[in-house]
Amino acid sequence: MDSIDKFELIDTLFNHATEGIIVADTKGSIRLANHAAAGMLGYTSEELQQLVIEDLIPDSIRGKHHHYRENYHQHAHSRPMGVGLDLYARKKTGDLMPVEISLSPIEVKKERLIIAFIIDITFRKQIELAVQDKQKELERVAAALIATNEELEKKVSARTKVLQEAIRELERSRNELSLALEKAKDLNDLKSRFISMASHEFRTPLTTILSSASLISEYVDSSSNEKRIKHINRIKSAVNNLNDILSDFLSISKLEEGKVHAEYRTFELPALANEVVSDFHLTAKAGQVIAYEHKGNNSIYLDSKLLKNILINLISNAIKFTAEHKTIQVRTRVDAFTISLEVEDQGIGISDEDQKHLFERFYRGKNAFNIQGTGLGLHIVGNYVDLMKGHIMLHSEIDKGTTIKITFPNQAKPST
Repeated sequence: MDSIDKFELIDTLFNHATEGIIVADTKGSIRLANHAAAGMLGYTSEELQQLVIEDLIPDSIRGKHHHYRENYHQHAHSRPMGVGLDLYARKKTGDLMPVEISLSPIEVKKERLIIAFIIDITFRKQIELAVQDKQKELERVAAALIATNEELEKKVSARTKVLQEAIRELERSRNELSLALEKAKDLNDLKSRFISMASHEFRTPLTTILSSASLISEYVDSSSNEKRIKHINRIKSAVNNLNDILSDFLSISKLEEGKVHAEYRTFELPALANEVVSDFHLTAKAGQVIAYEHKGNNSIYLDSKLLKNILINLISNAIKFTAEHKTIQVRTRVDAFTISLEVEDQGIGISDEDQKHLFERFYRGKNAFNIQGTGLGLHIVGNYVDLMKGHIMLHSEIDKGTTIKITFPNQAKPST
């Protein structure tokens, strides 16, 4: 896999993040701002870098804010800002925008900087206000119903049925609004899980790259060549990890935007599988054996790119969760009705409870927290399988291993 420039990668992630990101120093001067932050505040990134944090604070608290900022720098730690309070950011136009802000202190070249992650919650506030308005409307209607109840009891049953139907309709409206609010909350939770996961998964390889690069500079004589090579390989491995993480993010983004479609063609299944297995022989752990066998016809009609990505994800997981000197079995089979792909490992296994959530975004098994990963691989696999109308079967036992089998209908190429 080609190496990628770490600074280009960081710059890409910074400027393509959907949340606003602002980096400021201890004096409140804005040092960096990404496109999302500039866009939501109505500035360009260059304009923001000419401002101080107080320029983005509502007039009502701007005078006191530098005291809050100084107090935070004295006790700097990662935390959400303004818990239980309504926070607003002042846009270039002077308009106020409701926001959620999380702060994280970092140190770069012995200088203390603060990263602020900013989320525009205007939509959620609109939903909350709509719910409040509907609730007040319901309260007013309920009060009116109670006040007129005695009079309604004197009227015919037909009138009563009309009013009961009105109440049921209002109840349905309230339920719909409550559901909308719950969906908005779920979206916020998902974003928080993503930020937490991305922060951890990017920090680890970046720390490895930084420390190895620093150590390489100390090995200047020829006798230290072996140590230099060791740290160069560590840097390559860390960069490859970052590239894999970025690939997962791009894949899930394209899937959710509906940009991925199954493009069927005829190809040789054993040739594709052997190519993938051969590539993994170079990255497998010490003593690991990846054994491949195929039965049935060779030629199939599927999306070869999607199938290759599925196989790469499954074998990569098997290697990651299996110890050294163990065997990983890869099997393919083609018969008159189905095409099947199976990967069996001797790894740590998956609990019954974790299996229920295994194909969800960012979900990781409880016994896998110490193993690097984004929790997106199997979610992507599941989407690719759905695109080709396939079916996934999983069998796993803790400390014994996992077998994932995927089957697709064996369909003939349409005649033209």
